[in-house]
Amino acid sequence: MAKLDYLSPPDLEQVRLAYRFADEAHLGQIRNSGEPYITHPIAVAAQCAEWKLDAQALMAALLHDALEDCGITKTELIERFGSPVAELVDGLTKLDKLHFNTREENQAESFRKMLLAMARDVRVILIKLADRTHNMRTLSDAPREKWVRIASETLDIYAPIAHRLGLNQTYRELQDLAFCHLRPWRYAILSKAVAKARSRRRDLIQKVQREVETAFANSGMKVRIAGREKTLYSIYKKMDEKHLSFAQVTDIYGFRVLVPSVIDCYTALGTLHQLYKPVPGKFKDHIAIGKLNGYQSLHTTLVGPSGVNVEFQVRTEAMHLVAESGIAAHWLYKVNSPQEISNGDRLGSKWLQSLLDIQDETRDAAEFWDHVKVDLFPDAVYVFTPKSQIMALPRGATVVDFAYAIHSNVGDRTLAARINGEQVPLRTELKNGDVIEIVTAPVSTPNPAWLGFVRTARARSKIRHHLKTLAQADSEGMGEKMLAQALRAEGIQKLPDNTGEHKLIWEKLLRFTGNKNRSELLTDIGLGKRIATIVAKRLLTLLTDSGEKPDALLLTRERYTANETVSQGGVVLDGSENASVQFATCCRPVPGDGIVGYLGRGEGLIVHAEDCAVARKLKNKDSERFISVEWSDEPVRTFETEVLVTVANGKGVLARVAAALAAAEADITHIDMEDEAAQDAADLRFIIAVRDLTQLDAALRNLRRTPSVLKAQRAKSAQQVS
Repeated sequence: MAKLDYLSPPDLEQVRLAYRFADEAHLGQIRNSGEPYITHPIAVAAQCAEWKLDAQALMAALLHDALEDCGITKTELIERFGSPVAELVDGLTKLDKLHFNTREENQAESFRKMLLAMARDVRVILIKLADRTHNMRTLSDAPREKWVRIASETLDIYAPIAHRLGLNQTYRELQDLAFCHLRPWRYAILSKAVAKARSRRRDLIQKVQREVETAFANSGMKVRIAGREKTLYSIYKKMDEKHLSFAQVTDIYGFRVLVPSVIDCYTALGTLHQLYKPVPGKFKDHIAIGKLNGYQSLHTTLVGPSGVNVEFQVRTEAMHLVAESGIAAHWLYKVNSPQEISNGDRLGSKWLQSLLDIQDETRDAAEFWDHVKVDLFPDAVYVFTPKSQIMALPRGATVVDFAYAIHSNVGDRTLAARINGEQVPLRTELKNGDVIEIVTAPVSTPNPAWLGFVRTARARSKIRHHLKTLAQADSEGMGEKMLAQALRAEGIQKLPDNTGEHKLIWEKLLRFTGNKNRSELLTDIGLGKRIATIVAKRLLTLLTDSGEKPDALLLTRERYTANETVSQGGVVLDGSENASVQFATCCRPVPGDGIVGYLGRGEGLIVHAEDCAVARKLKNKDSERFISVEWSDEPVRTFETEVLVTVANGKGVLARVAAALAAAEADITHIDMEDEAAQDAADLRFIIAVRDLTQLDAALRNLRRTPSVLKAQRAKSAQQVS
């Protein structure tokens, strides 16, 4: 409680209540060390108090294990301590469930980002770091087999996060504790070497300190000088990366010179450079060019007495506070000098910048945290594959985006998906920390509707490419069928192969049509860009020239047994034609209707009902583009058609009409209601899917028998009703 003198009495009382609640909740629980479990939440709260976090954060620190370990519910926490505290505890509980368990090094950065993105409030990360720091301090009490996993996780994940948030002290401590448990032998040897070097150079360090203090006293500048020692882990890392021996690591010792203002930093640098010679290339100005985490300082290495290199860091008190306590310092330290405020603009941090700019007149913690409650990575979500690999996707990405991010084959064959073990629709948006499992099937293909909700360019382009390829293959098949039938009408039994002596004929035909290859020509016929009869006549000429004669019997049978429009050959439709055949929306024909086929320019074959007004107009204008089409005896799917139902307005009318259609087993795919609520009667337009004309008639009979239905008929188009 002694550390909480910065809190108001009501806040102190709230923290006390949280402590009592946590103490009762953890009663009887013991840590590995044999101490009561409550000592851990107290230690975490104490660390948060060092950073002067607000009462809500301290309460969450005391309660952070209650939700997970003690069977306390979030609702109970909201009732007792309010929603903000419960949200913080809930955020911590979610982070606790995450375990960094992949061996790939590049995953560590994604995992760090995911942790930061999942914490919707920076306080969650700060409490988590305090929690991890205490766990590392007491790791020796844990079973030895856990050391490597926990220490590696700390080194890869939590220490860099502390560094990113500018919590320098915590960063250094976490690194050293992790190093101690990860490489105990190397840690012990280095520790001895540093202690030896310390005692050997004690006189030298004291001499440097005296000389520096004297130089500043003579220049009349007020400074505070403190010694700084490199951490064991950073010495080890430097030796490892640069292949140095311990004796070759020169900057183990250093000094911090703390001065009143920014201008004084540069004056102090001049004083130091006059006292000792600087080492060329060892000067860095992190004030003019700040680090990403808001750190500012001047760094210089000087040649001290006896030729020993000594590093100096020059900074203001404000910079020192930011360097040591990072994000926790930003709202505590009030910048009074206008010079410092203008420098604050140059701190170079991308997302911390916004926090540094909050000059909090009231020093109101709540206001500060309101500014901080943003995702630190607002543009991305981090999710897991079932094998715990982390993937980053843009915010708003869906299950389908995730499937295509894994592999285009997975995306193309996506059938269903599970998030965290639960079945979800494919359009579900992903959230940080989701574990996603994609269910695929060899027969599954991309659905054009996916284009309406996917977010990533990769998914969109892959879906489009697949649909385009599919449409092309369909159109090619349709074109081949149409050309073969047009050729039969000219007396040739079957389409010649693209091999042997026929290869030359195809080459001549392609020169005539201007197509690159046979496949492109057949696609053009299927899409209606070329007329099959004209191509067939040209092909016949080429075949005749090469000595193949038309079959007179076939010619007679094809020409005169069917009606005149069969000159292009008829096409049988069963509903499996996909993109190459479209059923006109003006008349929506169904099996049983008389139909005609129109070869739209570049649109493939469009099927109209025989009595359709639009088709009649087209026939007068463009008759050579019509071909005969007929229904197969056994269509493989249902077809959409439109019915117009006039009803008397009243309660439950729509439900009764829908039930009548359902009774006839007709699927409703769309309803259009006219805005006539105030009138006695209204028109309802339904698009329904039926197998054939017989089922449509049954549906209309059901509708006419329904109470409140005044009239029910098939609508051929919005303008024309038969």
